[in-house]
Amino acid sequence: MNSFTDNFTINGVTLTAQPICRQSEVLTPDALAFVATLHRATAGRRLELLQARQERRQQISKGQDPRFLRETESVRNDPDWRVAPPAPGLEDRRVEITGPVDKKMTINALNSGAKVWLADMEDSSTPSWRNVIQGQLNLTDALERRIDFTSPEGKEYRLRPAEDLPTIVVRPRGWHLPEKHMLIDGTPIAGGIVDFGLHFFHNARRLIAQGKGPYFYLPKIENHLEARLWNDIFVLAQDLLGIPQGTIRATVLIETITAAFEMEEILYELRDHAAGLNAGRWDYIFSLIKNFRTRGPRFVLPDRGQVTMTQPFMRAYTEQLVRACHKRGAMAIGGMAAAVPNRKDPEANASAFEKVRADKTREAGDGFDGSWVAHPDLVPVCREVFDGVLGERPNQLDRFREDVTPDDRALLDIAATSGTITEQGIRNNIEVGIRYIESWLRGNGAVAIHNLMEDAATAEISRSQLWQWIFARAITDTGEVITREWVEDMLDEEFVRLERFEGDRFADARDIFEEVTLSTEFPAFLTLPAYDRFLHEARDGGDVTAGAPALVAA
Repeated sequence: MNSFTDNFTINGVTLTAQPICRQSEVLTPDALAFVATLHRATAGRRLELLQARQERRQQISKGQDPRFLRETESVRNDPDWRVAPPAPGLEDRRVEITGPVDKKMTINALNSGAKVWLADMEDSSTPSWRNVIQGQLNLTDALERRIDFTSPEGKEYRLRPAEDLPTIVVRPRGWHLPEKHMLIDGTPIAGGIVDFGLHFFHNARRLIAQGKGPYFYLPKIENHLEARLWNDIFVLAQDLLGIPQGTIRATVLIETITAAFEMEEILYELRDHAAGLNAGRWDYIFSLIKNFRTRGPRFVLPDRGQVTMTQPFMRAYTEQLVRACHKRGAMAIGGMAAAVPNRKDPEANASAFEKVRADKTREAGDGFDGSWVAHPDLVPVCREVFDGVLGERPNQLDRFREDVTPDDRALLDIAATSGTITEQGIRNNIEVGIRYIESWLRGNGAVAIHNLMEDAATAEISRSQLWQWIFARAITDTGEVITREWVEDMLDEEFVRLERFEGDRFADARDIFEEVTLSTEFPAFLTLPAYDRFLHEARDGGDVTAGAPALVAA
């Protein structure tokens, strides 16, 4: 295994990447057999569900708007069912911090004073082989309290006492992302199963022994059948390790427009394992644009910065989410405030704090049980706001929001959105998109740009808005028609302005950005072509996953 000149197979799992230090601690024969069992039990259904996404997208593009499902009306109308009561460590979630599972972020997040750390293996993490394996090592090292280190600059990073640390909730990759460095019969294992399976196998018992449990955030789910697949995986995983059913708890991100029409059904499918729903606002906006991108002016949004949580369709989404959760005994968790403090700029710092406080005040007032921040400096701001509403109570599960009426048409009332498209908005989308992809290619999936925390979701908004504006021939506030040629000219101008440095990946980033923004076809996720071209270590110069299903429109 040292030379790795050939693929290496253990318990039916073929590894194709160059190994990294301590990899054998994660990829033990038993762990790989466990992941392989999960894969074999679910791979066919996963591909069927991805195909169903394409079909649903085509129906929407032909004019069929999503509605509440008739076939699940009995689930929504049954007043009696509830999800499992809050699990240990998840009773109080008033402030959650999100971030990738690199060593520095792991310690900073665990020391932040938050109630929950979302250990992110998804949108804020580049899924390079090194990051995938190192993230697993960091989680185990944190639980074993052996993660302390001193940086090259001499700064010490040390964990606080165990009783001061937040509950860890891991976010695996979404169903669309493959792990092309782990194959069974030549087929990649789903990235989400790799992330979930390795963490659960190695750490479930550790977490239970520490009085918590194996908890997860589930991203990119588009309907209740995808939630059912995750539930089946949970049942199988617990059986395989002899862990009591219901020990796993999952919070589902409602971050696709189709999932918003099935919130109660998603909770129902996961009810023995459900912890709550989260208003994943940035991916939600991206999903709306992706699904309705060719449907004309009714679905064209203004500049990204103007699509705030107070727009009517976003208010409908968040208020209906709180109602659905509390009706069923589940937590409602607010979305991430993207503003990032800048300790070197007092004015920008004050502005960031003010924006976050306003955002969290609205969420706490709406009945959310907690919310997300992306920076340790914002933890006290969020906590102060929720403390003011909650007091000594751990949550607001008793606030049922019966004043909110479920309204599927309100979720699609995009025409009521106020705002304009500006040339600066176009340029900002170009700059953010290229700069984010460049950072992602270097292994960093969470990037502060103009005092906003950007991840894959916000980059997706940037490029999908441009695609839609070009397709719709949208008009700016000064009367300019947005054409492909004009955007290409601005792209040239913005690219020249970027500050280059030795070893940067801007040329590659521009290639990817142009592919996902200016192509006639709309790639479903920018991370798919970026992963295939730049992160996947194909052996022998060829693609070891030839024949895997294309997901251009998934």
